[in-house]
Amino acid sequence: MDKSALEFAVFCIESVAERLNLPGNQVYDMLTKQSNILFGYVIPSFDVLHTQGKNYIVDDLLSLMRERGVLS
Repeated sequence: MDKSALEFAVFCIESVAERLNLPGNQVYDMLTKQSNILFGYVIPSFDVLHTQGKNYIVDDLLSLMRERGVLS
């Protein structure tokens, strides 16, 4: 993972955490240990996702988290 992708991953984690009012480490666990969204979707889709706005990215991730049963 290059520096840009790593920075984007942190941005995604912290943006979702902010929206959900949860600590970043809890959201990290939700996106990795509980669902593999971070390494199975966010990082592989970095080239497309990073061109989108913050609200779109967060909404997209929350939708995927609901689909995967990580979020109710």
